[in-house]
Amino acid sequence: MYGAILGDMIGAPYEFDRGDKTKDFEMFNDKVKFTDDSVMTVAVADALLNIPEEADDDTVKEAVIKSMQKWGDKYPWAGYGQRFFRWLWRKNPQPYGSWGNGSAMRVSSVGWLFDRLEETRRIARLTAEVTHNHPEGIKGAESVAAAIYMLRNGKSKEEVKKYVTDEFCYDLSRTCDEIRPNYHHVESCQETVPETFTAFFEGMDFEDTIRTAVSLGGDCDTLTCITGGMAEAFYGVPDEFKNECNKRIPDDFTEVIEKFYGRITGDNQ
Repeated sequence: MYGAILGDMIGAPYEFDRGDKTKDFEMFNDKVKFTDDSVMTVAVADALLNIPEEADDDTVKEAVIKSMQKWGDKYPWAGYGQRFFRWLWRKNPQPYGSWGNGSAMRVSSVGWLFDRLEETRRIARLTAEVTHNHPEGIKGAESVAAAIYMLRNGKSKEEVKKYVTDEFCYDLSRTCDEIRPNYHHVESCQETVPETFTAFFEGMDFEDTIRTAVSLGGDCDTLTCITGGMAEAFYGVPDEFKNECNKRIPDDFTEVIEKFYGRITGDNQ
């Protein structure tokens, strides 16, 4: 979760094509703040940490909806898209066919909380379907969660790239240098998720991966949020980055984060 939240915060100042597409930028300043990406990352984790083992599809979806609406109510001005913002306030919220990248940016915890790849993909699909039930929205969430699951279980970048290419048919043939010049702010999974994979594959360590993602531009907070989740699974997060994150998040975020890491390390059992 730290990787995703840090990616969101570090990328946020450069959203809407406000950066100059360089890896040479100040990593932490007073503009580095969490957005809706972090709120919903916490919301999904909070939901999944409180469901029973082997929960059925309806139970998972109900928990995710309830949690996202609860956290949206806590942080209503975090920068949600218009359709999602309306969804947050409905008494009987329904999916609205979105292929937006929101399904992929909030899914990082799914890659850590389940013991089988098939179950990881099922839960990722369910977290997407409550809003983003378009095939591309589901595909974005499943691919990112699957990659995180594989990476934290010791798979190589090459193995993940092959799996993602074979299973999800993303074109990962371009390099970041090829993507960067013409890439612009776009909020679809199909034009965000492949770029996150490329940034991750080219990154050399956690910090370099974050810088690479930011350098692409586009929907920079979301792109870097997704990339950061994968980078954490592969490299871990340096303590100094965790400290910077902790300075910028509220106590209720911290409570969920501590419970999450306690669960995946076994420290709270």
